Amino acid sequence: MTFNATYSVVIPVFNEEENLHELYKRLAQVFEQLDSKAEVIFVDDGSKDSSLKILDELNQKDPRIHYVSLARNFGHQIAVTAGLNYAQGDAVIIMDSDLQDPPELISELIGQWRQGYHVVYAQRISRSQENWFKKLMAFGFYRILNRFTDVAIPTDTGDFCLMSREVVNIINSMPERNRYIRGLRAWVGFPQTSVKFHRDPRFAGEVKYTFRKSLSLAIDGIISLSRKPLKMATYLGLTTAVIAMIMMVLVLFWRLTDAPNQLIGYTMITIAIFFLGAVQLICLGILGEYVGRIYDEVKQRPIYTVKKQVGFQKMERQSK
Repeated sequence: MTFNATYSVVIPVFNEEENLHELYKRLAQVFEQLDSKAEVIFVDDGSKDSSLKILDELNQKDPRIHYVSLARNFGHQIAVTAGLNYAQGDAVIIMDSDLQDPPELISELIGQWRQGYHVVYAQRISRSQENWFKKLMAFGFYRILNRFTDVAIPTDTGDFCLMSREVVNIINSMPERNRYIRGLRAWVGFPQTSVKFHRDPRFAGEVKYTFRKSLSLAIDGIISLSRKPLKMATYLGLTTAVIAMIMMVLVLFWRLTDAPNQLIGYTMITIAIFFLGAVQLICLGILGEYVGRIYDEVKQRPIYTVKKQVGFQKMERQSK
């Protein structure tokens, strides 16, 4: 590993006009303390506000600021992927633009990278101004994810991390469309470690990751990294068959012995219909998630399209 390094900071942006100036100010202060040159790659993910205009102003003000404008909103993970495709640094830092990921932590991430770690992820030990429901969901998600996936994904970590050039090259070579970056970086391997931090509240603006988007990301993470949900559907079917056999034996016993039981009749039929219907729909849903991802892969469409790129005159990049 060379220590005459260039650092790339990849930041996806979606309607963050209220945060960009403060983010740039704090990044510039951090860059002054680094031991090598750095670049910032903003990826505008189809913003509807003045985010793109602000990025253009920052680029004219500071040549270290580059940006890519996607042709429409492709989603957070795809925006991060686009940034990784354009990043040139020996160490690549991913962070969000809402200042919940403190730029001041970059120096600590780099310090661990210089110790020989290829992935240094920021691990949250507290979440400021988040309600109990969101904290509970986050706590449960990471534990369930590790139960289902075939690779160990560190708990309480997001996309905020540093990755070496070797790891970034491997992730960039992966052709899959439904991407879960924190899972891919764990799957790649190489020495990994964590840096603990307290997560700040948003500096300004509205939360972009709604419950629906968070749930979709969780499903992507599980489906893309494991076949265990398919096995679960099989086990669920076998369990249903066993329950049905037990109930059949009980019904025969009650009929033959004339034992009075309120479960015999319409109640039993109704419960059985709803139970079997629920099991079938769950299994179909699990199967559909995998089939849908196969459909996305075989189409071989680009995972994003670029409307504009600024600051990459010496680079030739295409959407992948």
